Amino acid sequence: MKKSHKPKFILGLCLSVFLIGCGEKKSNNQMATETLETAEISQNTPSTWAEKLGWPAGKKVIMLHADDIGMCPEANIAAKAQLTAGQIQSAAVMIPCPNAEEFISWAIKNPSMDIGLHLTLTSEWKDHRWGPITDKTEVPGLLDPEAKLWRSVPEVVQHATAQEVEKEIRAQIEQSLAWGYTPHHIDTHMGTLYGDPSFVKAYIKVAQEYGIPANIIDISNPKVLAIFKEQGYPLDDSVVNMIADYTLPKLDFFTSAPKAKSYEEKVENFKALILGLEPGLTEIIFHPSVETENLKGITNSWQERVWEAKMFGDPELIEFFKNEDIIFTNWREIMKRFKEM
Repeated sequence: MKKSHKPKFILGLCLSVFLIGCGEKKSNNQMATETLETAEISQNTPSTWAEKLGWPAGKKVIMLHADDIGMCPEANIAAKAQLTAGQIQSAAVMIPCPNAEEFISWAIKNPSMDIGLHLTLTSEWKDHRWGPITDKTEVPGLLDPEAKLWRSVPEVVQHATAQEVEKEIRAQIEQSLAWGYTPHHIDTHMGTLYGDPSFVKAYIKVAQEYGIPANIIDISNPKVLAIFKEQGYPLDDSVVNMIADYTLPKLDFFTSAPKAKSYEEKVENFKALILGLEPGLTEIIFHPSVETENLKGITNSWQERVWEAKMFGDPELIEFFKNEDIIFTNWREIMKRFKEM
């Protein structure tokens, strides 16, 4: 009688299904565990530079930063008052400008202040102008027909080499050191050092060599990268990679005080700016100056600058910051936290 192999076949099939099923269940369990572990790692991994530097998750950490200091006496007076009163956290000096050394002298006498350099490659005003710190024969591409720095960023990009740019920003840092002051940070007047990838390379190189943090924005966040690309900055893949490799602390975001047609609107616009920020470390720049006829002769933006000298001492805005639980910081604290990471 011929034996039937069907039962063995069915038994083997059942065992195979059973074993495969167990294998699937094990695999699914492993996948679930791995997913959970990944989620936990993601939750525990800081998503912003503010978190990396030790501030609580979900907080807006803000630096109110005064630009264009040293440009004129009016800017110096305003910044000194704001810094001394604790209304703002940081300021940066334009070394080629006529009142830069005076402010650096004040910074030396006030060592607790956070003062950096507003690295300057342009001279934008009609009559109130300046040239480079470097010998003019060494940086001809930085000079306009009046032997001053170019008025606009596109002109600098068109005429200057990265080598000239690097030489001049080094000279400005060295000038501050020669005056007896080591700056706590560096940034870029009119965004010129972001005007070309070769300029960014020089900027990062100098910052890292001196160990002085620059206002480098973390553009690994696609949303942040898109914002600055929309503003016209040539942030190609080479720049993205350079910034990814940058070895000093970065900002999560960078912006400026909005313009307005009245002081009241100026304050409200600034509140709206704060409310619209994502959590993280943000530097907000502005250009404070006291009102004088001299200031009015320098720039048509004098009214905005006067309001910016006033608004951060306004009780309404101070109360707003308190209600929004804003954390304030400066570059000195950022570097202290960075070194402790």
